[in-house]
Amino acid sequence: MSVHVALLFIDDCPNREAVLPLLRRLIDEAGLQVPVTQQRVTSREEADRTKFLGSPTIRVDGVDIEPSAHERHDYGLQCRLYPTPHGLRGVPAEALIRTALRVDCATASRSRNPP
Repeated sequence: MSVHVALLFIDDCPNREAVLPLLRRLIDEAGLQVPVTQQRVTSREEADRTKFLGSPTIRVDGVDIEPSAHERHDYGLQCRLYPTPHGLRGVPAEALIRTALRVDCATASRSRNPP
């Protein structure tokens, strides 16, 4: 199974350091052996072009882990906040990441093995 996990970030946001080990642990728990590609976003133009909603942004096969992200347009060089059961936080809830990894794995499996 080929799943691509990307972490987009800016240098000035401390949440990248907190989310990276969490992301790697959840990938391992999902039984995936995939690297996390890290992409530094350095300009407003790059933020617009990549639809960067802030640091850290996690994408699984190019899709943001936050389901409502496709409705947003507040791109820029900023720290990102995620809704969690404990309010807005700079690191997404584990359940959000797990769901994104499961959904993508199921989609990849169906595309390889159509009914």
